Amino acid sequence: MELDRFDRQLLNLVQEDAGQTAERLAELVPLSPSAIQRRLRRLREKGVIARDVAVVDAKKVGNPTFFVVSLHVERERPELLAQLRTWLAAQAHVQQAFYVTGETDFVLIVTAPDTETYDGLMYRLMSENPNVKRFTTNVALGVLKRGLMVPVPLDVEE
Repeated sequence: MELDRFDRQLLNLVQEDAGQTAERLAELVPLSPSAIQRRLRRLREKGVIARDVAVVDAKKVGNPTFFVVSLHVERERPELLAQLRTWLAAQAHVQQAFYVTGETDFVLIVTAPDTETYDGLMYRLMSENPNVKRFTTNVALGVLKRGLMVPVPLDVEE
């Protein structure tokens, strides 16, 4: 899908705050509110905007602990990796999962209300996924930045 400068501006703006009205966005992007609504609808229909989410202040909902987990697998056979990916995607506590290069195979961002819940998740991970060789955990002492924004360049050479 071709994205013009207006689409790119809108993508950056709605990533900052998806709750902005078309009228507010029209103050920032030189288009009418109806043109903005049409563009956003098209971006959603084409899957450029995958979903709209609310970013919750963790401190106001129980202040969960964040864990950065490195997973090491025994074998990188496609069917075994697919099984692990499916398992990880189904876990509510796993916020992000990356298949990476380097010394580890996967990096996970996990949130849990306490270490007992985290320990239970990791026990299930190991018992239900025998291809996982080991994992290491880093506990976040503080959260400096948390988000999912993908900066969209306004000018792209075509």
